[in-house]
Amino acid sequence: MMSKRFAILLCLSMFAASGPLMAQQPAAQATPQQQPAGQATPQQPSGQATPQQTAAAAAASPQAQASAQLEEARKNLARLTDQTNAAKDDDSRLAELKVEVEAATKQIIAISVATRPRLDEIKARLAELGDPPADGAPPETDVVAQERKRLLAERGEINALTGTAEDLSIQATKLSNGITATRRALFSNTLLKHTDINGPMVMDAMASLTLERQAFARTVGSWLTFAWNFKRLQLLSALFLSLCAALVLLLGTRKLFFPLIHREVLSEEPGYITRLSVAFWSTMIPTVAMAVFAATSYFFLQAFKVLRPDIAPIISITLAICVALLFVSTLSNAVLAPKQRAWRLVRVSDRGARLLALSIFAMALVNGLDYLAGAISEVMGSPVVLTVVKSLIATIIIGLILMAMALIKPIVPKGDSLDARGKPWPRAVSLLFVSSGILLIVAALAGYVGLARFIATQIVMTGAILVTMYIGILTGKAVAKQNALADTVVGRYLEKRFRMEQVALDQTGLAAGLGIYVLVVLFFIPLILLQWGFQTADIEAWAYRIFTDINIGSIKISIVGILAGILLFAAGYVVTRWLQRWLDGNVMARSRVDTGVRNSVKTGIGYLGIGLAGLIGISAAGFDLSNLALVAGALSLGVGFGLQNIVSNFVSGLILLVERPFKVGDWVVTGTTEGFVKRISVRATEIETFQRQTIMVPNSLFINASVGNWTHKNKLGRSDIPVTVSYDSTPRLVMDTLLQIAAAHQLVLKNPEPQAVFTAFGEATMTFELRVFLADIVNGNGVRNDLRLAIYERFKDEGLGAPFSKEELEPETPPPGPEADAETLKAEAAGPPAATPQPIEAFKRSGTQRRPRRVTADGAAE
Repeated sequence: MMSKRFAILLCLSMFAASGPLMAQQPAAQATPQQQPAGQATPQQPSGQATPQQTAAAAAASPQAQASAQLEEARKNLARLTDQTNAAKDDDSRLAELKVEVEAATKQIIAISVATRPRLDEIKARLAELGDPPADGAPPETDVVAQERKRLLAERGEINALTGTAEDLSIQATKLSNGITATRRALFSNTLLKHTDINGPMVMDAMASLTLERQAFARTVGSWLTFAWNFKRLQLLSALFLSLCAALVLLLGTRKLFFPLIHREVLSEEPGYITRLSVAFWSTMIPTVAMAVFAATSYFFLQAFKVLRPDIAPIISITLAICVALLFVSTLSNAVLAPKQRAWRLVRVSDRGARLLALSIFAMALVNGLDYLAGAISEVMGSPVVLTVVKSLIATIIIGLILMAMALIKPIVPKGDSLDARGKPWPRAVSLLFVSSGILLIVAALAGYVGLARFIATQIVMTGAILVTMYIGILTGKAVAKQNALADTVVGRYLEKRFRMEQVALDQTGLAAGLGIYVLVVLFFIPLILLQWGFQTADIEAWAYRIFTDINIGSIKISIVGILAGILLFAAGYVVTRWLQRWLDGNVMARSRVDTGVRNSVKTGIGYLGIGLAGLIGISAAGFDLSNLALVAGALSLGVGFGLQNIVSNFVSGLILLVERPFKVGDWVVTGTTEGFVKRISVRATEIETFQRQTIMVPNSLFINASVGNWTHKNKLGRSDIPVTVSYDSTPRLVMDTLLQIAAAHQLVLKNPEPQAVFTAFGEATMTFELRVFLADIVNGNGVRNDLRLAIYERFKDEGLGAPFSKEELEPETPPPGPEADAETLKAEAAGPPAATPQPIEAFKRSGTQRRPRRVTADGAAE
């Protein structure tokens, strides 16, 4: 340690003694030899910064910048605190302030994090300099002492900045928590606020109602007069553009989405998936179109400055209520279908469907009018008692409607017609309706009008949203089922318009089902949150966090980054494939490059392009590529300790999955293994033989050995049937007969046409071969069996194909002599010999030739 420190000090001393030759010296600084005559040449000229001072000034600038940023953050935090204190009763403004406070907190943390690299550099430099010399030790040089002093001072400044940033971050966190607590208390106070319901209050409300009606009439009348007299052109332009927008939406939705929302008059009941799909889209598309029309109308009125500040809230509430009423009305008609029982999703009677749809719309209408009346009271500055009485009346009406719904008899037993008289609800459903109505009325009369109004709104709006979500989920689930989309109107349209096959329709159905799930989540979850008191700023902040900053332990995941990485990888993949085709078809084909070279270049470009696209996609997704070094180190260590075979099979599996020399269902042959591929994994491939035996073949065998694939590009293949006949047959007749037999089979292809080939001469036979082409080589065994049977029957009927010559069947004549005479006399004494069997016709069904068998006199075969 001492020797190392001594070496550092010696180097620093020599470095300082070099004076003008120091690397840290600015280029503009003059050396002693370059200075004018008559001037002193001290080592550190007066009025000129030394290299250490210059470095200190350069290093201090980031700290000064960070200090200025922290001061701005302090002022911003003070401003947000004042605005929070001034907006304690405004929930929407508090939600916006909370988003700003969280952004300020992130900015403060970012300022603190930006100083950490410099702090690490200072710590590393101080470690190189070592500790100061102890008492009694030789003193260190001035350069080292000044450097240590400067670094310590800079470290102190950074620590002070870090402490300031931590204090500001704590203040911002407290302010954010305080805003959350204030909003929670505000929501609770609004719902649980108690109001005494008595006669005088009702009388005051009635008197205020008359004044409000007169003020409202004057306000609306004055606005219409002003708009017509002074804003006539702007008003007419806004109305004209709104009507144009409505017309475009009407025609566009009808043309684009007509198959999704049209209910045909069918002779038979439509399928369940069709009813679900039509119900979901007939609710969503008109509602979205109406919402767009309302938004554009309000935008045009505001853009042309037609609306006054006192009229704008009333117009916006009116448009929003129209959208809500359309949503509830279309949903009830989609589910209950009062006029078209074939499209009804629930089994209720016709009369029950009409009464239920009317009741639901009445509750939505009363609730919407209550909100509109409240907005008018707020704009007109009416007393609070008037708003309370309005909400009280609306809540009581909704409660009575709920109780009346318990008296409807919509239930239709199985087997009965839907136009029959229905039966009452089950007891549990009736009690639910009655208890909900009584709860609303009691809560309103007890003085908790805000709570009763909130519950009534959630019964109508949240209930409608949940029903729509449920229908959407069922629709997505039904559409994603196999072969489900083909039975729908949309599926038949896609099949007819784009000539889509069954596989493409199934994939489209799966994608459509997933899209419906995403649509349901992204559209309806925010609506439910808005209904339950959350603000738009809250939803935006949560969505930003979900899509950009998901923390799982020390891992940060960004959905936007992942999607960007996937898109970049897809773009790189498409560009790579295009470059492969362009080079192969335009450059190398015109240059008459060898086919093998072309294939090698094409494959190499594919690997390189996909690899680069993968690296770019991973980087864009936010993954640190330096972490891959750990994986590579562990992999190399494992290979060194005897995992070569596993790694070889793993890499071979990756190659098989990328190149796809065979796929699941192919008929492959490798070594002694032959069968169908059932599964391809990164270690081994599962093959099922014709005897139903499962064999796990390591992937390296497919890479290092020859592999035959009968169904690689397609299932077209040739099947050969050898036929052996005697020399008594006519070869051309045999070949013509074989071709006729092949042409008569239904599974034998006409193009390529069958072939009959004279393949070999034998000692006593001729060998022919029938070659037929099959569209599916997997059916080769059955076709060969059929053809062999047909060949046997046809040859037998026409007398073709004796397996060997008659001469070979005749017994040999013994030479004359005594022994022959004795045998002849013995045979004559024994009587006439037994009949010799006729030659047996045999057709060989394999390529192996057998020697003809000879039948002796006693019937035994030699």
